[in-house]
Amino acid sequence: MTSENGFTKVFQKFKPYLAMVSLQFGYAGMYIITMVSFKHGMSHWVLSVYRHIIAFCFMAPFALVLERKIRPKMTLPVFLRLVVLGFLEPVLDQNLYNMGMKNTSTTFASATINVLPAITFVLALIFRLETVNFKKIHSVAKVIGTVVTVSGAMVMTLYKGPAFQIVKGEGGSGHDSSSGEPSEQNWLLGTVMLIGSCGGWASFFILQSFTLKMYPAELTVTAWICFLGIIECSIASLIFERDMSVWSLGFDSRLLACVYSGVVCSGMAYYVQGVVTRERGPVFVTSFSPLCMIITAALGSLVLAEQIHLGSIIGAIIIVCGLYTVVWGKSKDSVNTTGAGSDEGQALPIKDSAKSGSYVFESIGVNVPGTRS
Repeated sequence: MTSENGFTKVFQKFKPYLAMVSLQFGYAGMYIITMVSFKHGMSHWVLSVYRHIIAFCFMAPFALVLERKIRPKMTLPVFLRLVVLGFLEPVLDQNLYNMGMKNTSTTFASATINVLPAITFVLALIFRLETVNFKKIHSVAKVIGTVVTVSGAMVMTLYKGPAFQIVKGEGGSGHDSSSGEPSEQNWLLGTVMLIGSCGGWASFFILQSFTLKMYPAELTVTAWICFLGIIECSIASLIFERDMSVWSLGFDSRLLACVYSGVVCSGMAYYVQGVVTRERGPVFVTSFSPLCMIITAALGSLVLAEQIHLGSIIGAIIIVCGLYTVVWGKSKDSVNTTGAGSDEGQALPIKDSAKSGSYVFESIGVNVPGTRS
C-alpha cells in the first residue's frame, strides 16, 4: 500500500511535466501536418472554418453537461466580447499565422511564436494587468527579458544568413531556390504576418481575461468562441476564396489537418493548459514553449526537408534567453506576492463552482480555444 501511494505521489508530481511535454509534441505535429496540407492545396481560410467546426463539436458537449448548473446568463456586453474574441483568435491570429508560415517555414514560424509572452507582457502593462517595480531585481528582469525577446525577433526578421539542414530529408537535394525557399520579399512579408499573429493572439489573452471575469464559465466561453469563429471565418473565406473547389476534402492530409488541429490543438490543448495552469501556474506553462520550436525544427528538416537559416537560430537563442528572463521574473513575482505560485498581475479571480465562495486563479494566457493555435 505504501509503495502504491509512493508511486501515486511521484506520478502526481511529474504529471504536469508529462502533460506539457506531450502538448508541445502536439503543437509541433500540427505545424508539420498543416504545412503538408498547404502543399496539397489546402486553403488556410477553409482550414480555420473546418478546424473550428470540429473544435465546437468536440467542446460543446462538455460545456453543456459540465457547466449546466453554473452557466451565467448571457448578456449583450459579454456576447459582444465573444464576437471580438471569435475574430481575434480564429480569424486574425490563425490566418495570419498560416499565411506567415507558408511564406517562411514551420521552423521559423514556431520560433517567432516565442515572442508572444513579451507582447502579452507589454499589453498587460498597458491594461494594468501587470506591474513593474524598478526597485526589485526580478521586476526589472521582466522588462529586460521583454526587450531581449523583441530583439531576438528583430534579428530573425532582418538577418537571414546561410541555410543548412539539420537532417537530410528525402528530396532535400532536389529543392531549388525557386521552389523550396520563399523569396526575400515573401520572407519579410511572412515575418510581418507572424508578428501580427502574435499581436492578435496576445490581444485575445487580454480580452479573454476580462470576459472570463464577467462570464466565469470557461467551457461555455470556448464553445461560443468556436461557434462564432465558424461564422466569422466562413464570411472571411467566402470573401477571399472565390474558388468553391477548395472546400472539398478527401481522405488525405487536408482532412487530417482539420481533424488534428481541431481536436488536439483546439480541444485537448485547451483542457491540458487549463488544468496545468490551475495546478502550477501560467509561468510553468509558458516555460515549455521553446521545446516546441526545437521539435518543430527537427521534424521540419526531417519530414519537409526544410532549410534552417543561421539568423533564425541566432534569433531563436536570443528569444529563448529573453523568454526565460521574463519567466524567472514572473516566478519571483509569484513567490513575493502570494507565496502560492499564482501570478498577481496576470491572474484573475474566477468563481469555483466546486467550492462555494472560493476562488481559483486563471491566467490571461490560457484557455485558448484555437490554440496552436
